[in-house]
Parts: sequence; structure tokens; C-alpha cells
Amino acid sequence: MKSKLMLAVVLLTSLCGAGSVLAAGKPSIGVAEFKNESSAGWWRGGVGWELSGMLSNELSSSGNFRVVERAKLEKVLEEQNLAASGRVRSGTGAKMGQVTGAEYLVFGTVTSYEENTASTGGGLSFRGISLGGKKSEAYVRVDVRVVNATTGEVDFSRAIEGRSSGGGMSVGLFRGGFGGNLAHEENTPAGKAIGAALVEISEYLDCVMVVRGSCESEFNAKEQKRRSGDKKALKLD
Repeated sequence: MKSKLMLAVVLLTSLCGAGSVLAAGKPSIGVAEFKNESSAGWWRGGVGWELSGMLSNELSSSGNFRVVERAKLEKVLEEQNLAASGRVRSGTGAKMGQVTGAEYLVFGTVTSYEENTASTGGGLSFRGISLGGKKSEAYVRVDVRVVNATTGEVDFSRAIEGRSSGGGMSVGLFRGGFGGNLAHEENTPAGKAIGAALVEISEYLDCVMVVRGSCESEFNAKEQKRRSGDKKALKLD
């Protein structure tokens, strides 16, 4: 009986140890306040931290990251003016990691937003109430930078796009919820494009920071397609 009890203790200790090793292997990440350089009409005070929280929830839900709480980040980010610059000042990188507990800091800037509502014809009208007959599309671009909190270097960066069309999203389902100033956007084209972008950011970070390997070619192909599209848009006749 005693030997069985000892065996159970050993197994439990081994499992706990294995769990600690797995947890230690997850990147520790903090998401800074998002910034806006677009003309998005839905952007207003507080939205930057709301997007930060939504992306933090998405990363946490993936199970592949240890996400640092906003309370641990906000004061330090303000002191270093990181929210504005997206950089770690020389010589302070190691301290940033120690104080916040984050190995990496994610900075997102909304650089473009477009929305279009066009008539499709064939709408129905009943007693003065119109149904259908319109198609709404939205597009949002977020420039993402991942800063190493120890070295201050930008380890990863990518322009991420989110689209919604006809009430749907272009990528997987957003697992979080909308609240605060964005609550009324949840079921709008803007909200669906935002959700699509956050999912894409989460999947990109998961790929380059955790999975690595073949998944990176998919994101590289998307980046080449985006760059090609930008060149065509800028081409003068």
C-alpha cells in the first residue's frame, strides 16, 4: 500500500514538473495599446486599449502564450513612452522584461480602414420597411510589431489585413467579445473586419513565435499578395 502511495506521489510530481516545463516553454507576451493612423469613424477614446484586450484574449484562448495583464504593462509603457514609439530605449530592455514579466511586447497600429455599402438591387419592401438590397464591405489594415523586451529589437513585423463582406469574415471565428466603445460595432462590417484582423494577428504570432516552419510560407504569400496589390494601386497610367 505504501509503495503504491509513493508511486502515485512520484507520478503526480512528474506530471506537475512536466506541466511547469510546458508552461515555461510558452512565450510570455504583453499587448500594448493600439494606435490609430486611419480615418476610421469607429475609433474614439479607449478603443486602443479595448483592441489590446481583445487581442490578449485571443492569444490567451489559443493556449500557446502566457499573456501579461494590462495592469502590469500600462504604467511602464507610459514611463518609457512606448505606447507612442513602439521602441524600447537603449539599456532599459532587460528592466522592461523584469518589471512587466513579458518577454515580448506587441504593438499594433491601425493604418487603413475602408467601408463601402452598395446597392445590389432586388431588395424587398413591406409596409415601408426595406429588407436587403445592399451589400456592405469593410477593410482594416493593422501594422504589427513584436519587440523583444530584453534587446529592444523588433523581432517580427507584418501588415495584417481583415475583411468582411456580405456579413461574413475572411478568416476564422473571433473567439472574444466586443465591449466598451466597440460594443455597438460587433455585428457591423467594421466589427467583423476588426475581428478578422485580430484572428489573423493571433494566428500570425502563433506561427512565427510558436509553431514556425511551413506555416510561415502561407503568411509570406499573403504579404507578397498585399505588396503586389499596393503596387498596382499606386501605379500611374
